[in-house]
Amino acid sequence: MSPPSIAIPFDLDGQPLQAQPGESIWQAARRHGVQIPHLCHTDGLRPDGNCRACVVEIDGERALAPSCCRQPTPGMRVHAQSPRARKSQQMVLELLLSDMPDTGYKWNDDAKTIAAGACQVSARGQFCPESAPVGQHGELSAWADALGVAVRPALAALRRAQPASDPSHPAIAVNLDACIQCTRCVRACRESQVNDVIGYALRGADSKIVFDLDDSLESSTCVACGECVQACPTGALSPRTHVGSQKVDRTVDSVCPFCGVGCLVTYNVRDEKIISVQGRDGPANHGRLCVKGRFGFDYAHHPQRLTVPLVRKPGVPKDGQGAVRPDDWREVFREATWDEALQLAAGGLRALRDAHGPRALAGFGSAKGSNEEAYLFQKLVRTGFGSNNVDHCTRLCHASSVAALLEGVGSGAVSNPVSDVAHAEVILVIGSNPASNHPVAATWMKNAAKRGAKIVLADPRVTDMGRHAWRTLQFKADTDVAMLNALIHTVIAEGLVDQDFIRDRTSHFEALRENVRACSPEAMAPVCGIPAATLREVARAFATARASMILWGMGVSQHVHGTDNVRCLIALAAVTGQIGRPGTGLHPLRGQNNVQGASDAGLIPMMFPNYQRVDNPQAHAWFEQFWGLPLDDAPGYTVVEIMDKALAHEADPHKVRGMYIMGENPAMSDPDLNHARQALASLSHLVVQDIFLTETAWLADVVLPASAWPEKTGSVSNTDRMVQLGRRALSPPGDARPDLWIIQQMAKGMGLRWAYEGAESGVAAVYEEMRQAMAGAIAGITWERLERESSVTYPCLSADDPGQPIVFTDRFPTPTGRVTLVPADIIAADERPDADYPLVLITGRQLEHWHTGSMTRRSAVLDAIEPHASASLHGDELARLGLAPGGWVAIRSRRGAVQVRVRRDDGTPRGAVFMPFAYVEAAANLLTNAALDPFGKIPEFKYCAVAVQGIAPPQGQGA
Repeated sequence: MSPPSIAIPFDLDGQPLQAQPGESIWQAARRHGVQIPHLCHTDGLRPDGNCRACVVEIDGERALAPSCCRQPTPGMRVHAQSPRARKSQQMVLELLLSDMPDTGYKWNDDAKTIAAGACQVSARGQFCPESAPVGQHGELSAWADALGVAVRPALAALRRAQPASDPSHPAIAVNLDACIQCTRCVRACRESQVNDVIGYALRGADSKIVFDLDDSLESSTCVACGECVQACPTGALSPRTHVGSQKVDRTVDSVCPFCGVGCLVTYNVRDEKIISVQGRDGPANHGRLCVKGRFGFDYAHHPQRLTVPLVRKPGVPKDGQGAVRPDDWREVFREATWDEALQLAAGGLRALRDAHGPRALAGFGSAKGSNEEAYLFQKLVRTGFGSNNVDHCTRLCHASSVAALLEGVGSGAVSNPVSDVAHAEVILVIGSNPASNHPVAATWMKNAAKRGAKIVLADPRVTDMGRHAWRTLQFKADTDVAMLNALIHTVIAEGLVDQDFIRDRTSHFEALRENVRACSPEAMAPVCGIPAATLREVARAFATARASMILWGMGVSQHVHGTDNVRCLIALAAVTGQIGRPGTGLHPLRGQNNVQGASDAGLIPMMFPNYQRVDNPQAHAWFEQFWGLPLDDAPGYTVVEIMDKALAHEADPHKVRGMYIMGENPAMSDPDLNHARQALASLSHLVVQDIFLTETAWLADVVLPASAWPEKTGSVSNTDRMVQLGRRALSPPGDARPDLWIIQQMAKGMGLRWAYEGAESGVAAVYEEMRQAMAGAIAGITWERLERESSVTYPCLSADDPGQPIVFTDRFPTPTGRVTLVPADIIAADERPDADYPLVLITGRQLEHWHTGSMTRRSAVLDAIEPHASASLHGDELARLGLAPGGWVAIRSRRGAVQVRVRRDDGTPRGAVFMPFAYVEAAANLLTNAALDPFGKIPEFKYCAVAVQGIAPPQGQGA
């Protein structure tokens, strides 16, 4: 146990205070409720002391000291309001104000008048918009008004030449005439986010903030995370949606609706629209956001939002190959009342169940919704439909990871939070592009690298993280097991194993040792393409580090051998003892905001809530008693299997004939889209619940207009196992309804008698029922506690349990308490390149777009930054094909073809092509292979054979 901190007594303006070790004078003063003017300093950034607004007088010292950089010493006497200190503070503010433009960019036109010196400041040390005085220049005006500062005419006449504004960027307004050169933006960009775009150039009167080599913001390498916007005190850098008046009708604390990092946010709402978003100091993000979280909110206000139930017109065929035309929906659908739509939706499903049996129906829930919605949806399928045919997008991203983790360590969740990389010496990032897919999580990795941690990037593509990596293992696509077995072989052969951990906490080590005996780095180097010496160097570093951590993404999981890939990662962590401690462990980075929570809640075909198998007699009996209805004891079909069963012969007793799909878009997300769309079009009855007329909804018989994330209250569970509360900021548009209400109405139509009473369609009552079903994980997280704390990590088993961010510290939740080591053999991809299809297709996400694009491509900012589909090839591959960046190509596989522009990306390996999958006009999944991993039943999205050929620009697309 560390010794208790010893407080440091000092005196501030005649009042005795105590500082904690490491605190600055400014921090200690603020903690005691004493505010000292400041501009260049804010929480989360390194103190710089360059504005001098926070200077204080210290007895016995000649010069004034910046309080943000100076730490108290025992007995120090500090004066923040002495005549000398106050005069200096006022002079700094006046000089800065004198250079400000006549009209500012960040003012409060609905402020309350407060007395000078009685400033109200937020917990982050910045002025609250609700309490700051009227002023045009944000915090500068607020402090000036509070200290009674006005610019004298003679000083105003010396105003500097005002730099021109830069309106080039779709998200961020650049008005450097309001810049005070506090360098908050520089530190936010270079030190917090580590994007290294913003710099400070020149000297003296010519000094200025620049982007890259003094480029416009749009043409710079800016990734639009907006950290600079949140840091800027004056509005010199502002969100374009929130320039000028800072008046808002209300602020609402919630959670970001995009990736699994789970950043906490605050919505600023005016005139019933979200006008901007700020990062909140949550445990996963500490105020940081990415471009999607900060600027991707306006999808909720898009004119294509569904606002009324729709019913397919009689005789209108379901064309799975036709183009979706959301603005022309009247050609296919008619409007309906909720009573009619619900009667048709539930009635059609009920008729199919009664005529053909429970297995004739299936349901896809959503990882974009809440835990409560996921729980109720799977309960509806199991008790109302009568089978376990329920699944969601985890089947398409981390099903193989969960299968291997449940088998090996007894839990499908992460062992350590992402932020634990701060305690790691070696960080293995494999099959993941966190800078694009999990940008805020990537900042913790980049911060760790700057502090000296060794990042090992293992991926067929060299992505942005390669710039921060100690070693880059660009292995040949499809050779994950060969490379990982070589690392495990080295650890065992060179005596680097953790003998105590193997003896006390593992089983089947001898089988693993025998399996990797022939997998020396020298033998595997020709297979995976990594030099043997490099493999040995990485293995030694991983094994001998005080703490090593593994993080992976869908580049590991989306293979026919995805489960084997993860088995190898588990083995590597176990034989080196790198699990169960800070800075160690296994972390599959979750793709959507509630993939973890939806899986926890039972939205998978073989598991009840909390990963209790449906064919386990004890679990089956418990849930039958808990829900009061008989349940199927056979695992249901997975996503791809359901599509196959939809196209099964009429005589097949397990043919799927009807589906209820909530918030998923399999007509874009499934592999081999021609097959998937044909399957959806063949259904006798399809009910789709969504916020837009997606490619899947276009094939529906009934479309139910639902609620976007800012329009609901509910919990989600992020990739770190944090259960977090999202709060409703808006009402659904038109006659759209909350998802939780719609699910309950569908259950009523299926003959279920549910009664969840309370606000927000009984969300608290649903949560409390779910908590009982998941007592082994969240028993200590009551709804009241969640409302109070916003974020609690599970497992949390009692009201006074703070939660356990790090698990497996003493034992694993397996029957033996040990990790099960499972050997993995080298298995080739299902489909290999040949003369007709000589290249490998790799699919993935890109920074600005997410999932199938149904939300992000309806965000004005995100779509303006990345409006067009593209494919990336190495420069040598472009030259071989006779192509130039920006040219058009046709990409063909054995299943389909797309036309797309090409980009040069030398991080993409020769012989491969990379495509994002968010663009319906060039849907990558038209090409992908539906071959499944036999254990996780996940498709092989990350490897199939394609051909690329240059073509003339399609008509209307230009050169």
